[in-house]
Amino acid sequence: MEVQCKTVLYPAQDLDGATELFGVLFGTGPHVESPYYVGFSVNGTEIGLVPAGADPDLAGPLPYFDVDDVHSTIAALTAAGATVMQEPTDVGGGLLVAKIVDREANTIGLRQMPTVA
Repeated sequence: MEVQCKTVLYPAQDLDGATELFGVLFGTGPHVESPYYVGFSVNGTEIGLVPAGADPDLAGPLPYFDVDDVHSTIAALTAAGATVMQEPTDVGGGLLVAKIVDREANTIGLRQMPTVA
């Protein structure tokens, strides 16, 4: 699999207001709507709104890139100067997520999809 940006998370001070705004932008309502996450599917990309403060590392939009092997990707990125902000964590169903910080202090999310047996 090639690396693709398939998810972008946005912090929202006003989750209802942000949901309305993004709904107008995308021309559709969210496919997931809860007090802790609102998700829109836009041409195969997940655009997620999370309450501001729910993730202290989320100060602005955060892209997540899908990778085949999150551990080897982290090793390569740290060798290139990145630092690990969040080690790979199973967030449910075998989906692994991690965060690194590049040399310019930008946070980059990584996702490894669950393996299908």
